[in-house]
Amino acid sequence: QVQLVESGGGLVQAGGSLRLSCAAYGLTISDSEMAWFRQPPGKEREFVAVIKWSRGNTYYADSVKERFTISRDNAKNTLYLQMNSLKPEDTAVYYCAADWNIATSTYNYWGQGIQVTVSS
Repeated sequence: QVQLVESGGGLVQAGGSLRLSCAAYGLTISDSEMAWFRQPPGKEREFVAVIKWSRGNTYYADSVKERFTISRDNAKNTLYLQMNSLKPEDTAVYYCAADWNIATSTYNYWGQGIQVTVSS
């Protein structure tokens, strides 16, 4: 059974930093496409960043480029999202996702989500 467990969220002032972690169980992250999504209050879930399984190429939403960095530690089987220069509009529940499914155009596995709140 696959489990993704996020940690590292919380309350931070604008301009501050947080690092989210996503520990994976029952799945090898180096063999899977891994991503971060977020859902701001009252809005739909949106893409934040992805790291491809093969070469580790990374891609970001325009809203977080040059502020957020997605990375993985294969030895710890853990995905990270380093968030710098945080803004109030980054406030959201952040989700880790794994294993892109071409047939359904979504990810097979999702974490439970973790709250990030950025105060102005």
